[in-house]
Amino acid sequence: MRIPRVLTATMLALGLAGISVPVSAATSPSTTAAAGQYVALGDSYASGTGAGDYSDTACTRSRNAYPQLWADANAPASFTFAACGGAKIPDVLADQVRHLGSGTTLVSLSIGGNDSGFASTMLSCKYSTLSACERALDTAAKYVRDELPGELDQLYATVRDRAPGARVVVVGYPHLYKEGGLCLGGLSSSKRTAVNEGSDLLNATIAGRAAAAGFAFADGRPAFAGHEICTSDPWISDSNVHPTAEGHEKAYLPALDAAVPAG
Repeated sequence: MRIPRVLTATMLALGLAGISVPVSAATSPSTTAAAGQYVALGDSYASGTGAGDYSDTACTRSRNAYPQLWADANAPASFTFAACGGAKIPDVLADQVRHLGSGTTLVSLSIGGNDSGFASTMLSCKYSTLSACERALDTAAKYVRDELPGELDQLYATVRDRAPGARVVVVGYPHLYKEGGLCLGGLSSSKRTAVNEGSDLLNATIAGRAAAAGFAFADGRPAFAGHEICTSDPWISDSNVHPTAEGHEKAYLPALDAAVPAG
């Protein structure tokens, strides 16, 4: 069953409404973020899967990914690129947060998509019927509503404990598809709408828990607007459903820049 648009819009509004005060409040202690120690955590959307020019093929860490681009542009005192393709929240807790410390001044984090079954859901939506796609999305939505908030709270608390003085930017996921009209060789309009509604629920949940932790939220949806799959100039690859190098440079990098105060 597809997530009702009214529900996703309501949850999105609640999630975004909650971030304005905590984000502003979190700005002042971290104005030296650009000059300090930057650690990039997360999954394939942070590591740069699909963006090419990999420095680490096992984790698909790309030199074109937004964390590397931000580090190249801002020259922090140190940069640790710990994000890894396929990562889930337990992987970040087990393998990535160890890179944080009292001297960390900036943390970027993209996580939650794999935990909610992103890969299997997309396979269902790309290669099965609309009803199978909606069932997969409904299963993912139940996890996002019932389990993901607590798991994010645990992760965010660990990040704050290990990096007490850091500016933390939680980076959200884009809408993958343009809705409406025809998409030759792509998903039907109904499937595209269903997938984007699932993204809205996921982003609203992530944004809400980030706000509760006092973290900034960089929303991927406006960053990629007009450049989704099924547009004339997509920054997301239809073959692997991940941002291209252009998407990291023109969408995610400016979104991260906007969330990090100048030093």
